[in-house]
Amino acid sequence: MSGYELATRIRAMGGCVRSRWLTSRGVTRLQLARAVERGALVRVRHGVYAVPDAEPADLEAAAHGGEVCCASALRRRGVWVLEPQERLHVRVGRAGRVHAHPGCRCVTHYDGDPAAFGAVSLVHALVQAASCLGAETFFVAFESAWRLGLLTRADRAEVRLTLPARFRYLVDLARPDADSGLESLLRLRLSRLGISVESQVLIPGVGRVDFLVAGCLIIEVDGRLNHEGAPLRHKDLVRDAEAAAIGYETLRFDYSLVIFEWTRVERAVLARLDAIRRRR
Repeated sequence: MSGYELATRIRAMGGCVRSRWLTSRGVTRLQLARAVERGALVRVRHGVYAVPDAEPADLEAAAHGGEVCCASALRRRGVWVLEPQERLHVRVGRAGRVHAHPGCRCVTHYDGDPAAFGAVSLVHALVQAASCLGAETFFVAFESAWRLGLLTRADRAEVRLTLPARFRYLVDLARPDADSGLESLLRLRLSRLGISVESQVLIPGVGRVDFLVAGCLIIEVDGRLNHEGAPLRHKDLVRDAEAAAIGYETLRFDYSLVIFEWTRVERAVLARLDAIRRRR
C-alpha cells in the first residue's frame, strides 16, 4: 500500500490512528516506515500515526495519550470560554496513560471509557467544563453554544441529565440571547445577588440594551473589541444621553471590570439600586 493510500485511509478515520488498527488490516510496518520517510505520514509517538495536515491540537493530544476535550474542544467550535490561560485539555480515559512529550502543559482528564483521537462531543465537553473549570465557565459556554445554534433541545436535556446535580440549575437559568460570554457571566453573578434582570430589552429612542434592572437601570457590558475606538465610544455616549433624557440611568462595564474587578461592579450596581429604592 502506497503512502498516499495510507494517508487517505487515515484521513478518513479522522487523521490519527493506532498502528495496530492499520496492521490488523494488512498494512506492514515497513509500509508505515516508508510512508513516514516520504512525508505521507507522521509518527506521533510509539504506535500512533497521523497525516501531516491533521489538527495540531489533535496531534498534541494524541502525543499526550488521548483526545482534545473540555475547554479546548469548546474553543474549537467557536464557543466562548472563560479560562484565564489557554491550556490543552486532553481526555485519556479512566484507565488511560499519559505519555511524555515536548512542552507538555496539558490538563489531563481521566473520565469515561478509553480515549479515541480527535475531540470529544460538544455535550461531553460542556459537562467536563463544569467539573473541571466550575459553574461560571460552564454557564457562559453553555449559553454561547446555545446562541451559536450548536445545541439541540435533546442536547440541552442530555447536558442537564449528565451534569453533577449541583450544576443543573444553571441549565434552567440559561437562555440563548446573550451576545457575549460577558453578558452571561454578569447575569449569573447578579442572579446570585438576588437581582433579577431583563435581558436584551428594546427601549424606544435608545435601542436594544443588554440588561434592564428595576425598570430604570440600564446595564451595558462592552467586550474587548466591540467598543474600541472613538466613533463607537461616541455612539455609546449618545445612547446613554438619550436614555438619561427619558429617565433611565446607565452603568457601563468593560471586559476588565467584569473579569478582574468584579467587586467594583457589584458595589456600583448595589449602590445604584439602593439609591433607586430610596428615591421611590
